[in-house]
Amino acid sequence: MQEDSSRSPSYTVACEDYVHVVEFSPFSSGTPASLLAYGGNQYVVVGTCLFQEEDVEIEGVEFNVLRAFHHELRVDALAWSPESRLDRIPTIRLCTAAADRKLRLLTSDLQDRHEVKVMEGHTSYINHLVFEPTEGKQIASVSDDHTCRVWDLDGNESTVLRLRSPGISVCWHPEEVFKLMVAEKKGTIRFYDLVTQQAILSLDCGTLMSADWCLTNTIKVGAVAGNDWLIWDITRSSYPQEKRPAHIDKARLFKWSRANENLFATTGCPGKISSQLFIHHLGHPQPVMIGSAPVGSGLSWHRTLPLCVVGGDRKLCFWMTEM
Repeated sequence: MQEDSSRSPSYTVACEDYVHVVEFSPFSSGTPASLLAYGGNQYVVVGTCLFQEEDVEIEGVEFNVLRAFHHELRVDALAWSPESRLDRIPTIRLCTAAADRKLRLLTSDLQDRHEVKVMEGHTSYINHLVFEPTEGKQIASVSDDHTCRVWDLDGNESTVLRLRSPGISVCWHPEEVFKLMVAEKKGTIRFYDLVTQQAILSLDCGTLMSADWCLTNTIKVGAVAGNDWLIWDITRSSYPQEKRPAHIDKARLFKWSRANENLFATTGCPGKISSQLFIHHLGHPQPVMIGSAPVGSGLSWHRTLPLCVVGGDRKLCFWMTEM
């Protein structure tokens, strides 16, 4: 892959600090705009995004900050609650993970009620977290402490799943709410039945960096391991159906598009100057788009558009895919 073939972002939004993590809400906000949150060194900013593809009167992107939460430490991971909505009574709820091994549940009515609930239990670095996607009354998190934990909103642990290596990704599917997908660094992706707390299916590969469960097709799972991306059809085999090299350096993140089951993005590990973003389509042998962001981090897809965002140094970079 030649660096000079990379495309500059479709849109950018300036930020005041380095962006470590960025997430579009996968849930409807109840308004035409999408909720987006990003985390920096000591804060979480929550805003709305509206793009010209959604409203012809907008030039590029319209980003409005709704609220900035002070966060004592750098934000390492972030997840949206389905309870976050802007219609009726506005509510913002999200959960963060930081280097002090604690989760923080942030809730705001965007008026005068702003609450931070600290949740303790993990004994090492937390790598990923997710809300139960239908009601948002539970949160699952995975950590270097070889556990996946499920919490209620009061911070009580309802489930602790013992893993065989660090947990790197956890996914909860709106069509399969009694199952949890947990990816482990040593190369196993397991599906757990939350009622029996037993593993019901496992997928295998090499050392994993990131894995994702396709929202638009429950039988598809994707991941990055080493330099490669991998795709499984979980009804067919525990081994990947497809595996291709992507990044010259190690791949870092894998995320499925929420708008198209054949579209996914991967990022490379941050290099000295920039991080690569590849957008892939399962019908094409080569990436359909290559971008790069200065020391980029985080990766998230828009809920309905074939558009993804990567954080960077004092900016958010958005890429629209023509598919």
